[in-house]
Amino acid sequence: GSILTWCLLQVSCAAYSSDPKQFISEIVNEAKVVLNSNLSKEEKARKLSDIALKTVDIKGIGHYTLGSKRKELTPDEMKKYENIFEKYFLKSFTSRLTDYSDPKIEVLSAEVINEKYTIVKTLLLATDKKPEVKIDWRIYTKDPDRPLIRDLIVEGLKLARTQKEEFASILNSNNNDINVLFTKLEEFVNQ
Repeated sequence: GSILTWCLLQVSCAAYSSDPKQFISEIVNEAKVVLNSNLSKEEKARKLSDIALKTVDIKGIGHYTLGSKRKELTPDEMKKYENIFEKYFLKSFTSRLTDYSDPKIEVLSAEVINEKYTIVKTLLLATDKKPEVKIDWRIYTKDPDRPLIRDLIVEGLKLARTQKEEFASILNSNNNDINVLFTKLEEFVNQ
């Protein structure tokens, strides 16, 4: 019976709170432990990726980022896109974070927009080197038991929208060829 108990404990430890504000607190604290550790940059990136895979709706963000272009993709292209977008997302997400050794983030408030979305407002406190940064987390609560991060709004800038505009401009300047976007994303992932 002890193995079963252990499994249940593991599962309950790994599951995040369904309360959006608490959910963000837990993620922030988990990320802090990683960033404060003596692990190598690669190890930190791997652990942060694990957190993101469980807490961010990467597929949803990827679909949003493609805009109307996604209606034109074949199922194979879509699979390829989802795959490369996930790698791209994790790399850009972790490379931004690994510069912070000891981030102090205060979770301030949660505002329910509707049953599908809650915005959790946080503040990344200033250090000697960096000014304070307002970060709002857009939490998707369609499944109330399993909230997911859908967007980060940093100092009023929506990251998903910025990304969407960037992808659109790559496509626009390359005859709307999805393969050019794939190549650019792959270059970023492999650099």
